[in-house]
This record gives sequence, structure tokens and C-alpha cells, in this order.
Amino acid sequence: MDIFRKCYEFTRAEEVIEKGIYPYFRPISEVKGNKVIVNGREMIMVGSNNYLGLAGDPRIHEAMKEAIDIYGSGTCGSRFLNGTLQMYLDLEAQLAEFMQKESALVFSTGYQTNLGIISALVGKNDVILMDRVDHASLIDATRLSFGKVFKFKHNDMEDLERLLQSLPEETGKLIVVDGVYSMDGDLADLPVMVRLKEKYGARLFVDDAHGIGVLGEHGRGTVEHFGVNEGVDLVMCTFSKSFASLGGFVAGDRKVVDYIKHFGRPVIFSASITPAAAAAAMKALEIIKSEPERRQRLMEIAHRMKSECTKMGYDTARSETPIVPLVIKDEEKTFELWLALREMGVFCTPVIPPAVNPENSMIRTSYTATHTDEELTQVLEAFRQAGKSVGIF
Repeated sequence: MDIFRKCYEFTRAEEVIEKGIYPYFRPISEVKGNKVIVNGREMIMVGSNNYLGLAGDPRIHEAMKEAIDIYGSGTCGSRFLNGTLQMYLDLEAQLAEFMQKESALVFSTGYQTNLGIISALVGKNDVILMDRVDHASLIDATRLSFGKVFKFKHNDMEDLERLLQSLPEETGKLIVVDGVYSMDGDLADLPVMVRLKEKYGARLFVDDAHGIGVLGEHGRGTVEHFGVNEGVDLVMCTFSKSFASLGGFVAGDRKVVDYIKHFGRPVIFSASITPAAAAAAMKALEIIKSEPERRQRLMEIAHRMKSECTKMGYDTARSETPIVPLVIKDEEKTFELWLALREMGVFCTPVIPPAVNPENSMIRTSYTATHTDEELTQVLEAFRQAGKSVGIF
């Protein structure tokens, strides 16, 4: 049978395009702060992970330009060979200090960070225990490892303990969770996980892509939010959210990070992060540390949007963060609502299976510290009108 057969039989996207409700791969021709130009029309962006609003910050742009002038556009090699610049070592030292860990290692993307960590650490006699709604990069990372994978019910600590109890004491055990779950915006129960991992001799790895820069007094993410930094063994973050760049890092004990450095295939066999991306992350880290008011403003916005959307009649799930889902539960209604919001000048993101369960189809909205009250009021009015027009409430 022709291996391409499934490609020619896949018609769902074409059918949705013909109906005029295809919501993906929309080309943005220009970005103006929190507004974007799509097909010549200005829209308010509430579908970005630019949580602190740094993607448009001139200080970030200037740092990137300076890095290009010094190092060029790229290293044209992996970290193992010719791709380790001094600025990467400086960035790693700053990240380790910020996260209050012994060491840090920078990867070219956040996705590769997860692939590199888990595939390096988990062997054929080891076990991974992961939340059922963990990010796709964590799921793919487990497939690259040789360990056995057990999934526990979302944030169900009794189910996690049941699995831990069933494993032999001598088995290597790694608990893998998101700090902030990217669809519903809820938080992992890290305090209980820390107690369980200590009780059963496991290790705990947290993907805090949506938490670092956003949560905690100093922006160290969910580990700081819950006060469990010492109990969490490894923390990773991508640079594509609060850091307004591209790349990722892991922070933890020096010996563990050094092991990942020498056995993580994405480190060895991928070109290193670009100098401009590293410079952007470094400048963003400086701003994260020096401007806590951005986090304060962001959480004020998050609370307002969740509160007012809930009052309207939307199901905003368990969100505790700037990710505020509008759970519609019906795929067709989700597309209808997205289309209505598009016509009202709101750029947001419909999420349907397989990204979520069929009963959890939603409009995923996310907010930025630089959103103005006027922009938010316009968005809320669009939510109200669109929700009524498609029969959400």
C-alpha cells in the first residue's frame, strides 16, 4: 500500500477551508503592539503567549542587533562542536542563579529541551509517571526514551500515589508534569507531588513554560508560587513565552545537567540557538528580574478577564493564570464562535481534538501585561456579542 495514501485521503482541512472557517496558519502581515494586521484588517491579539509584552520591547530588539554584530546570524554547528559561544555560557549561569539551581543548559527550542532531558535520563529499566494532559513535547519525549510510561488522571494525586505504590522500590521513577497546563491554565499540585516523590524515592521534573516569568514573587514560576523549589529536581522553560525569543533551558543539579549535556541528542545533533535569540532571552531575563510590575499587571488582567467571562456565562474551566479558556464543548460551535470573534476584530485560537478531548473544545485566550483597559473592554464586548449570536448563552 502507498504510504502517502493517508495524505490524499485527508480532506478535513480542505472541507473547512471551503466553508470559510479554517482558523489555522493565518498569515499576520504586521504587528503593532497588541494588535496585528490580518488580510489588511487590524485585530486585537488575545491568542499569543507573549505574557509580559516583551516581544515588541525595543530593548530586546537592540540586544538582538548587537549580538548579530558581534557573533553573526548563527553558529552553523552544535553546542558539542563549534556552537558554544561565551554568551551562551553567560546566559546559562544567569538562568541557574535566577532559578536558584546549581546549573542550567540552553537548547535551541523548548520542544527540544523536553526531548533532550527525558530521552537522556530515562533508560529501559526506568518508569515515567506523567499527567494525562501533559504537553505534546513531553509525550513525544517519553517515546524517545526506553522507559515504561504510566499516565495518571489530571492532577489526581491519589491516582499518582496508586501508581507509585505499585512500582518496585529499586525502579528509577521520574514524575513529569506541566507547571501550568497550557489549555485550561490550571496549576499542577506541586506541594503534594513533592511529598509523594520523597515518600516513594522518585524524582520530579516540571515543564514550566507558561509559569516562569508569570508566577512567583520574582517570576520563578510555579516552584516559587508554591514554595517548593528545593523539592523540584528539574525545571525547564521555553524562551518563546515570557522571554520573547526562541529556545529553552533546563535547570537543576550540576551533575544531572552535565549528564544531559553529554547524552541529550538534541544538544549533540542540532545547531545551537542563534546569538540573537540568546541575547533576547538574556535581556528578557534582566527585565523579568527588574520589572515585577509587569507580572502584577498581567495577573490583574487575568483575574478581570476570567471574572467577567464567567459572569457572562462562559465556562472558563480551572484557570488560575493569564490563560483563560472559553470552553464550548462542541466543535462546530467553537468554530462558529471563532468566526464571529474574527469578524469583530479579535484574534484568538480555537482548540479542538486531538489537542483536547472532544468534550473540551474551546476558544483559548491568553493575555499580555501590555494590554490596555480599552483593548480588554473591546474584547469583552466582542465576547458578549459573539456568545449571544451563536447561542452560547
